[in-house]
Amino acid sequence: MNLISAVLTTFTTILVKFQQCGKSFNPSVMNGKKSIPYTINALNPNEIEVHLSEEINIKEKTILFLDESMIEVNYNRLFKQKEFNDRYYYPGKLGFSYSPSKTEFKVWSPVATNISVLLYINGDPVDNKYPLHKISMIESKGLWSAEFEDDLRHYFYTYEVTVYDKTTEVIDPYAISSGINGYRAAIIDINDTNPDKWDKDISPSTIKNFTDAIIYEINIRDMSIHPQSGIKHKGQFLGLCEDNTCSNLNNSTGLAHIKSLGVTHVQIMPMYDISYKSIDEENPRAKYNWGYDPQNYNIPEGSYSTNPYNPIIRIKEMKTMIQSFHTHGLCVNMDVVYNHIYKIEESSFHGIFPGYYFRYKDDGTPWNGSACSNDTASEHLMMRKFIKDSVLYWAQEYHLDGFRFDLMGLHDITTINELRAELNNLDRPIMMYGEGWNLDTGLDSSEKAQIANAFKTPIVGYFNDIIRDALKGAVFLEEDFGFVSGKNGLEETIKHCVVGGVKIDGFNNPHFSSLEQSINYVSCHDNHTLWDKLLVSAKNATESEILDMHKLALAIIITAQGIPFIHSGCEFCRTKNGIENTFSSPDYINWMDWERKLNFASVVDYVRELIRLRKYHLAFRFSDANKLNNHISFINSPKNTVAFILKDNANGDKWKDILIIYNANRYDVNMYLPEGQWNLIGNKHTVELKSLANNISGNFNVNSIGIAILYR
Repeated sequence: MNLISAVLTTFTTILVKFQQCGKSFNPSVMNGKKSIPYTINALNPNEIEVHLSEEINIKEKTILFLDESMIEVNYNRLFKQKEFNDRYYYPGKLGFSYSPSKTEFKVWSPVATNISVLLYINGDPVDNKYPLHKISMIESKGLWSAEFEDDLRHYFYTYEVTVYDKTTEVIDPYAISSGINGYRAAIIDINDTNPDKWDKDISPSTIKNFTDAIIYEINIRDMSIHPQSGIKHKGQFLGLCEDNTCSNLNNSTGLAHIKSLGVTHVQIMPMYDISYKSIDEENPRAKYNWGYDPQNYNIPEGSYSTNPYNPIIRIKEMKTMIQSFHTHGLCVNMDVVYNHIYKIEESSFHGIFPGYYFRYKDDGTPWNGSACSNDTASEHLMMRKFIKDSVLYWAQEYHLDGFRFDLMGLHDITTINELRAELNNLDRPIMMYGEGWNLDTGLDSSEKAQIANAFKTPIVGYFNDIIRDALKGAVFLEEDFGFVSGKNGLEETIKHCVVGGVKIDGFNNPHFSSLEQSINYVSCHDNHTLWDKLLVSAKNATESEILDMHKLALAIIITAQGIPFIHSGCEFCRTKNGIENTFSSPDYINWMDWERKLNFASVVDYVRELIRLRKYHLAFRFSDANKLNNHISFINSPKNTVAFILKDNANGDKWKDILIIYNANRYDVNMYLPEGQWNLIGNKHTVELKSLANNISGNFNVNSIGIAILYR
């Protein structure tokens, strides 16, 4: 009989799967060194339930022996069960709690047989190999705790954990700072990390609805590392605090450039502690990495600080950067990656409680929907608690204004909704959105926080891949092209994107329940830049036509209903030399090329004016789908064009009617304007709120590969 899997479903039940065979099923069940009697219930020819006479002790492995074969019993299913949670769930604070007189430590591991706190005077294992003190912890229902009566500020600590007869040294998953490369957690007074006037720092957000936001995605290193950035602290948090910087060509760079665009929110690519194997904090310039390799979720990345050895500095400089953005009227959204860890075997989660924090198949292999060798198990209550605790910590301690969830479709809906509710309780507008892709993981489709379930997460946004692929072509088909590059038959798709993918008259198959759910984008850090995608797919286009396609795509993103998202550098036709996935490419591939900005200054100005138009006019920022339904009408237009009116002072706009026309043809088209006198304020070349031409009526010429914006 060939055993396939053995899974513990309750403390006294093992589900065994096997390939059908004529032999009788009479295994021995060993929990540690103890044999447990059982009875058998055959479910079908390939499945049997083994009912044990006593409970499994989860501190010991359980092996099922049959003839000459053996299989380890997988405990992962048990961890979802009410009986496990009723016995072991701990709702309180984990990590360390510091005061000058004593420090308390708490860590959760029902399977550990021994845990000790190791205290060090140094955060670098190379300089300080041996602990100063070893403090034994005491367990109660899976919670291990200890306290040390002395002032431990500026000391470092790890946990020495014994699980299944294996002893390892790991950092606390709840660590809030560390020494070099995240090896050892730091014991600090968090108040020591606050920059001057941090208590007066508040979000500059005046948005009433999330559709008022305009998101600009940046990478800390990319924004300043170019040799001509004019920024002193290249590749560091402090580089984004330097104002009025400019290139050798006198172009504004860094913070000054971002401010000049008029965006409301910067979304910053990972700035938590990245795996030291991806970025070595001792020599951060040696390798480049985006940072989607989490190591310590609640610690700022040391390579972005001026002194990664100092656990206070990395926090203070990150807070200083956030404070600087706030001072200049910009909100800060953090890119978070709770769906996977760098490597299971090297994670503190695995060292403290192997088998719990990650999703496993019944055969014991990890799920890999992330394509990073593992998926975290957000549905397990203590992992759910960790995600919520972590996000709330960042929101409150660092005054962050939003969170972008990497591969959010790997998380369960309950976790996402509970977190959304917790953020709502902070009584300020905090954005929450993510990638809602349907990925293969150990969750039923109905439980995933994916776009198909957007109606189950009504205040959570999703990256809208429909508008992305419709505009420029499918990202996974390199030569595919889209609406702006001349693909026929996409008019109805573009119309649905214009209304933010919600249900209104004429569109009965909505993707979203709210306009605040549609994150409208045409490019981001992943896949080709917009410019590179157009170069590779628009085979017969001239460079001038590709430039027009690029501008039209951005114009559609900014004038559509929903929340516009702009990839940094897209405003000056950013290129990565045709490389699609640049997560570890050199700086010269990933940096913001400030010299290129001068070559495409007209595009920068164009995007800036489109943003100004959107911010000045409420008609582009509906939050209520029902109200939008009463104020938008599509009008007949030629092939490969889309035209619509935002009418009757839409959303309280000061203009009575606004007419938008997208022409994706490589030739001009004529349209007969609706009755009345119209004023032109935007075309493929420029946008000007004071009007480019007045009193237009009758036949109107719309430029090739461009937009026309008129009002009356």
